Amino acid sequence: MTVAAEESGPSALRLLLGYVRPHRWALLGGALLSLMTGATGLMLPLVARELIDDLSADRAITGALLLMSALVVANAVLGGLGSYVLRRTAESVVLGARRSLSSYLLRLRIAAVDRTEPGDLMARITSDTTLLREVTTDSLVGLGTGGLTLIATVVLMGFVDPVLLGVTLGVITAAGTVLGVIVPRINRASRQAQDAVGVMGASLERVLGALRTVKASGAEPREERTLHEAAQESWRQSVRAAKWSAAAGNTAGLAMQIAFITVLAVGGARVATGAVDIGTLVAFLLFVFYLMAPIQEVVGAVTQYQAGSAALARIQEALRLPAEPAAGPAELPAPGTAPASLAFEDVRFRYAEDLPYVHHGVTFAVPAQGMTAFVGPSGAGKTTVFSLIERFYDPDGGVITLDGRDLADWPLGELRAAIGYVEQDAPVLSGSLRDNLLLGSPGADDDTVTRVLKTTRLDGLVSRLPQGLDTLVGHRGTKLSGGERQRVAIARALLRRPRLLLLDEATSQLDAVNEAALRDTVADVARTTTVLVVAHRLSTVTTADRIVVMDAGRVRAVGTHRELVTADPLYAELAATQFLATGG
Repeated sequence: MTVAAEESGPSALRLLLGYVRPHRWALLGGALLSLMTGATGLMLPLVARELIDDLSADRAITGALLLMSALVVANAVLGGLGSYVLRRTAESVVLGARRSLSSYLLRLRIAAVDRTEPGDLMARITSDTTLLREVTTDSLVGLGTGGLTLIATVVLMGFVDPVLLGVTLGVITAAGTVLGVIVPRINRASRQAQDAVGVMGASLERVLGALRTVKASGAEPREERTLHEAAQESWRQSVRAAKWSAAAGNTAGLAMQIAFITVLAVGGARVATGAVDIGTLVAFLLFVFYLMAPIQEVVGAVTQYQAGSAALARIQEALRLPAEPAAGPAELPAPGTAPASLAFEDVRFRYAEDLPYVHHGVTFAVPAQGMTAFVGPSGAGKTTVFSLIERFYDPDGGVITLDGRDLADWPLGELRAAIGYVEQDAPVLSGSLRDNLLLGSPGADDDTVTRVLKTTRLDGLVSRLPQGLDTLVGHRGTKLSGGERQRVAIARALLRRPRLLLLDEATSQLDAVNEAALRDTVADVARTTTVLVVAHRLSTVTTADRIVVMDAGRVRAVGTHRELVTADPLYAELAATQFLATGG
């Protein structure tokens, strides 16, 4: 079964609030500090008016000056503390988002990964989550604190002079109409900019993943153009988003400048007629000047939310990809655990609905213990058998059972703990040799590791390496040969003490000596566990207990090497061709 988000998914705001909820009290504390910062700022114009009145009446201004100084210091201290609390909380929100998204991506179904560019997924967990930092502080807190400060400022301006307040609000309303046109354009441009970053990441990952092939093909100029075009598109969309964001900010700034000039003109006329005194006009002008900050904060919150909602939408898309159920690590089989039996019954499978079937009613049975080999032409569906056993994919029809139990009824962790799997390309992860060996069995002791190293003939390699098991193997194991990578993958699988061992072309890159040694090792392992081998070279499986011959997604024959040579024409042809090629 797959676990996926609902088709519609939560809104961007709900998704953001989900990331913010664990940090709500820290965020509230930062918001309160910001409000206190705003409150100290709002008191300054009122104190300034009193100071001017004291000067006009020839009264002492020491108290007013001391109060203003205290307010300025308090404003700076509270502002700095509030900024730190909010920034720290925002970083915690980003951390939480990256943790949850990375955990989800690790559980993605293989079919979902097949349809997605890895570089684009990387962009969603790096650049997209980074935008949550600004959205948390500038949007959520900025809109709240800026909005409250704006309301408080407007109320105090109405208390000082309602007429001048009406003039100010008229200018602000006109600017708000313009912003209503600009804001949706910011959202669209921001989404396209983030998508372009994802495309650029996918292009870069594609090239770096096959850099040797690119160099060997002399394709650097062509791939360079592709990367530059992706970077250019990202730049173009980012500049477009910046253009609309700048337009929004400048509109707000221009509105405040117009409001300041208008208030100065109308207020000056009112002073001349005696409607208000000079102290009131100065206080109101200070309020207009102070009004710029909360308006810029609110406008910035709205524009930043547009960019953030685009990033949240991309994160949301990743969270909608089909994923496997979350499960903790399962215990590996204990030493001496009985081997597993396996059966396919009329299994049909295709990788996607628009692709042809790979399996057309595959049926076979593998008893517990012993070696079973799968042979046949390329494209016969041999590797797909292993993918279905590991439940990387689920069949479209038929039943697969392990120990007589439908694979669909096995908890994934328990199922995979019972299986050791060596892939065809034997991938090795960046890190040390020890990290790679213990990837699936972190609790293995040194004696067990030493024994497996000897079994897979890796002990000689370890003795030659400068730092032994702690030697770094490079990106994708580039410091190891192909045969060494295969032996590392086999050792990694054996350390898990599997009840069922899957070897997909596990000896294809080994020399004759190491292949013969490993063939003996596999035969020895098959005495105590169930071993399934996919092989193109029949010399590696002629001693198998049973051989399953596959062709065009069907099982055409099952038997021993001796039986199949005489009973199945396809197998006889494969055997004859390979024996001739090796001089046998």
